[in-house]
Amino acid sequence: MYLPWNASRVRLAEARHAQNNRLEIVRALSWGQITRRDLLKWGLITVGGLLVPTHGLSPFATSAYAEVPTGFPPSPGFLGLEFTQPMPRFDLLPRRPVTFLNPAPTKEANTTLHRLDPVLVASHPTTGDPNIDNFGPIEGRPPGPIWAHQQWEVFPPKVAIEVAQEGAKANTVYDPGVPSHLNSGIDPTKPFPPRFHPNLPDQGPLAFWTFNGTFPPKLMIGRYGEPILFRHHNRLPYDSTKNGGFGRHTITTHEHNGHHGAENDGFTGAFVYPGQFYDYHYPIVLAGLRSINTDATDPRAGSPDDAGGTVKVAGDWHETMSTHWFHDHMFSFTAQNVYKGMAGMFNIYSALDRGNEAVDDGVNLRLPSGTAKPWGNLDYDVNLMLADKAWDADGQLHFDIFEFDGFLGDVMTVNLVYRPFFEVERRKYRFRILNASVSRFFTTALADASGTAQPMIFIANDGNLLPHPVVVTETDEQGIAERYDIVIDFSRYKVGDRLWLVNLCEHENGKKPSKDLTPAEALSGKSADPCVGRYLEFRIVRDPARPDLSRVPDTLIPNPDLSRIPVARERVFEFNRGANQTTNDPDTTFFGPWGIETDNQGGTLAADFGRISAAPRFGTREIWTLKNGGGGWDHPVHIHFEEGQVLARDGSPGNVPPWETGRKDVYRLRPGGSVTITMQFRDFGGMFMEHCHNTVHEDNAMLLRWEIDDAGGAFLKALPTPIPGPQGVTFMDPDDILPTAF
Repeated sequence: MYLPWNASRVRLAEARHAQNNRLEIVRALSWGQITRRDLLKWGLITVGGLLVPTHGLSPFATSAYAEVPTGFPPSPGFLGLEFTQPMPRFDLLPRRPVTFLNPAPTKEANTTLHRLDPVLVASHPTTGDPNIDNFGPIEGRPPGPIWAHQQWEVFPPKVAIEVAQEGAKANTVYDPGVPSHLNSGIDPTKPFPPRFHPNLPDQGPLAFWTFNGTFPPKLMIGRYGEPILFRHHNRLPYDSTKNGGFGRHTITTHEHNGHHGAENDGFTGAFVYPGQFYDYHYPIVLAGLRSINTDATDPRAGSPDDAGGTVKVAGDWHETMSTHWFHDHMFSFTAQNVYKGMAGMFNIYSALDRGNEAVDDGVNLRLPSGTAKPWGNLDYDVNLMLADKAWDADGQLHFDIFEFDGFLGDVMTVNLVYRPFFEVERRKYRFRILNASVSRFFTTALADASGTAQPMIFIANDGNLLPHPVVVTETDEQGIAERYDIVIDFSRYKVGDRLWLVNLCEHENGKKPSKDLTPAEALSGKSADPCVGRYLEFRIVRDPARPDLSRVPDTLIPNPDLSRIPVARERVFEFNRGANQTTNDPDTTFFGPWGIETDNQGGTLAADFGRISAAPRFGTREIWTLKNGGGGWDHPVHIHFEEGQVLARDGSPGNVPPWETGRKDVYRLRPGGSVTITMQFRDFGGMFMEHCHNTVHEDNAMLLRWEIDDAGGAFLKALPTPIPGPQGVTFMDPDDILPTAF
């Protein structure tokens, strides 16, 4: 893929020329000047969505110098910088009283009008009446009762978190949530620049769009029974062409995989424009709250209080979740926007996962965390965001297209910095690892100085603690959006020792991993994949000042018992290439090549968020089989809203590995494979999504809409589709309803 750093200047110049031509296409697509249909018409892509192998365009075309392929020019400037900077802990988002917000949040969308920026007015259809065209609502959430916050009176918000999407700038209010000696000596009082390494340039405000415009990535913390009002302002440029060549300035934020109403899910077609905000209501409740433990008497179903005890809550304690993340979900631009910086993590605390390892009350699992605060200690509970990046000759982030199969960067980052080190004490640590890449999978091993793989304890997969911990020397392939929580016991090593997290997963393209290497192979430096090898160095610097009180018990969180809940329906979704588009609405449809076939009817369909593909009944349980329609690619499939239990892989329960025996929300299909899961549909309703989380596949157009329409309240059958505009949101009937949906 990427040319080596020592390739000849003529080869590098040729690759740079072809890349610049591709970046022209990316820019024109992001500005809305052209569509993928235009690329097909002009002969630049094939019907299957591949860039034609034309010299001067495709990186896979034969080089003018008889080399195959032409290749990609490497990102400049990072050689020799490995493990020369500390890894920053995440930046904590402030938790404030709801009265801090102005205007106050409302159950239905706030439709108070404000004057629109002239650039927005000029770039969208108008009526000719300035009293209509020049004004729009301050909140971009669709108006009316259907998009009102569900159970608002039952779960009124108690905490406000306010963020803005902005261009990159220095962080002058960095809060890592831990003292400097637990953050590798980083001084939080000094401005934190938006750069991948001190020797590399600052990212410009058009190249990187982050939460609050700053590095490091943001961490939201919450606890069960304490609803959060997450107000998200869009402060990106009004001019869609001011995007550094990629990304879209309209945004919608998905809290992955929150158990709440669809109005708070970050639906791909419910986006907001610059100058607007969106109020997301996260009740943070246990699933089954209407049917299980409704009187809130079970001590395992609870939330930590501020005095070291707990407050009981309704719902099923087996559904307790711990590690979420949040990211942009803009229709057909998720890959570009998330890659551009729109991603953070969300730690959820509970009676079981208290975030205080000293509390021994028979319920708290006492996982590594700390003891200074009653709950939510981060001292030894560390969030890691893995992502591959690439930048141009000026050191600015850029996004390339390969074949619409996927995007791979050549620079490995952890928490948005290049291959850092992290200082640890001789004790147990918990690491919450998120794969926030566009198309890259990771397989992680822990290696010592001799290259020998060391034991790790796998305790959670996606948002959920496993029924039982699993000791491993390397993880499974971690798909995009999957979270793996692991515990490493550094007491086994001496002060002065160093260890490394190592990526064993090698890619040749964005379709799927090509193979998993052995630790020795990955450490040899011989892989052509620049993101294989060591990516995070642990430096053991001292003994802990206090005894390590943490544990990893033999039983964590058992799965819910579904044996007495009848299966109301079975559905099959097949993820394929060569999709057709049977609808043509310009607002809701997208051109493939990827798509999904539902229940073996109608063929593989490209995305249309106005089409309803499935509509399970409220209060029921179903079985869904997710099939990969080919062996040449892999798809990490995400189903919004509900957690699932994996019943079988490739038709057999025996193929389910121990680390997939808990509840999940992302399911790697594997080439030619299938996953059978079961889910319940409870507590909330509305329109949700199912899609491949290789976000290049999602954007081109492997996404469908499913919904729960009969949850009560204002819900209708079927729900009208929102169509946002700067002057407000209109609604239209669904474009299509598949025959097996209801």
